[in-house]
Amino acid sequence: MRQSTASALLAAVLLVAGCGAGPRDAASTATPPVTAPPVSSAPTATGTAGSFNPTDIAWLQLTVAMTERLLPVLDLVPARTTDPAWRRTATQVATTRRAELDRAHRLLAEAAAPTTNPHEGHDMPGMVTAQEVTVLRAASGKPFHRLLAGHLRAHLTQSVRIATEEQQSGAQPATVALAAAVVRSGTADLARLDHLDPA
Repeated sequence: MRQSTASALLAAVLLVAGCGAGPRDAASTATPPVTAPPVSSAPTATGTAGSFNPTDIAWLQLTVAMTERLLPVLDLVPARTTDPAWRRTATQVATTRRAELDRAHRLLAEAAAPTTNPHEGHDMPGMVTAQEVTVLRAASGKPFHRLLAGHLRAHLTQSVRIATEEQQSGAQPATVALAAAVVRSGTADLARLDHLDPA
């Protein structure tokens, strides 16, 4: 893949993600410039040989950022609701997301990508904000369920969307395989959520 094409695909992934440096606001459309790290083509310790293109790196970094925002929300569930179905769903989603997060971190390390989070401080679609977490901490029971459902649905929908983009535009086999796993798990989790909280 030519570098110009890869850069265009990277931009497409970030546009789909709605990456911005400020709060989520319809008036805020600026996207900070992104410099992709050098790609790696050497076989790795885990056998995931293949070149990482800029789309692979961008998707992995965004997936890490989104998941790290979601996990503290799921950790609130045992203290905010006694409903066994919601507790079970939160546990299932958290277990899957932690496993996917671990795989994403390992792939970023294999790609020799920067260890810093390029999305630190960004509030993008699918990310729960600090203010929203504060509201969740003050809620319980059905009000908590409604808030949680909204945040989970936004996160899962966006995760599936950008993972689908990675499947179409990524190059590194293990990264594309992880994207496929995210699509499968996200779609299944959305179905569970729709059963608990019909949209």
